[in-house]
Amino acid sequence: MTWPIIVFICMPSRHFKHLPHAASYLPKPSNTNLIPAPARFPTRFLRIASFPVQTDIGIDRLQPLALSFPPMTPGKKFLTSEEIRPLAKRSDQMGAALLLHCYGIALFALLVFKAFPNLLSFLLAVALIGSRQLGLAILMHDAAHRALFKSRHANEIAGVWLCGNPILADMLAYRHYHFVHHRFTQTTQDPDISLAQAFPTTGHSLIRKFLRDLTGRTGARQILAQIRLSLNLAGDQDALAEAQKQAQAFKGGGLRGALLANAVLFTLMTLIGAWWWWFAFWLLPLVTWFQLVLRIRNIAEHAVTEYSDNPFRNVRTTLATPLAALFVAPYWVNYHLEHHLIMHVPCFRLKKMHRLMLAKGYGDRMNIAPGYGVVLALAASQEPQRVKP
Repeated sequence: MTWPIIVFICMPSRHFKHLPHAASYLPKPSNTNLIPAPARFPTRFLRIASFPVQTDIGIDRLQPLALSFPPMTPGKKFLTSEEIRPLAKRSDQMGAALLLHCYGIALFALLVFKAFPNLLSFLLAVALIGSRQLGLAILMHDAAHRALFKSRHANEIAGVWLCGNPILADMLAYRHYHFVHHRFTQTTQDPDISLAQAFPTTGHSLIRKFLRDLTGRTGARQILAQIRLSLNLAGDQDALAEAQKQAQAFKGGGLRGALLANAVLFTLMTLIGAWWWWFAFWLLPLVTWFQLVLRIRNIAEHAVTEYSDNPFRNVRTTLATPLAALFVAPYWVNYHLEHHLIMHVPCFRLKKMHRLMLAKGYGDRMNIAPGYGVVLALAASQEPQRVKP
């Protein structure tokens, strides 16, 4: 399954022929207040479902900070209230349409395999469903910001049961942790900082990471760690109370909601096809393709960007071809810089916000990559260490 990566991720966009060497896209710091080298941060991450858990950098100390202060919206310095208001308008119809589209693509992939059962349709279904699992994570992210639907109740129900639980993610715990990330983006207090510190790396290291994702090693470790966490916390009220202070800790019964949601999916897939379809077309994509595209998404958003408080340089927007948008960057997730500027803008209006920022003359200041090929070249731009003879 490695050949599709080369075809649609590293395939040059129409802009690539005008690009200099990828090293010219390395960010130029706007100030010298950079964080220390990665080795000086003894952080330990436990990847739970689609989001990281940081267990030893004082997240119990950081979370109250995020809850005490309003979330950062640096975009108010660059856009007027009259410009922001229509961008931030929520739509119940669009929220429902996005959810239907996400599950509809997955159903389409299943029906194609049912009509034409062969290796190609099987691989296509795994890739399409894995990208829709990332789509559910993106829509859960919008619901966590209460931007998917107009009402808070609709966002909670859809975000937890239709988006999070099917992919083994806890939206409520994610929300607490994610607001800390918005408040302290690319600083020492950012719980996502280790994801960015891992890059740039060498090309061989990046390929090894991709192979671990595609072979299921990354996803299997995450699910096993999540099960162990759930069993360790079960019935221990003191441990549950302490876990609620940590990023992406699973509250209450841990996996009960995820098990119920996946039992429903198992039943539906059995009725549509066969008993093994859930294992082949939901669990397999979850531990393989979903892990790959999630890693690429994380790289594109903050890897090899500035460690600063400059909202135009500590995050990146990546332009996506239609093929990349289908398999790697669904639901406008590639417009990440715009999301950080005004985080409550619904995902379906981020492209419009991007065009508005360009029209207002901010394009030269914004960190915009012309394609995922350039981003991956940056991530793999570190020269390998050579051993002296």
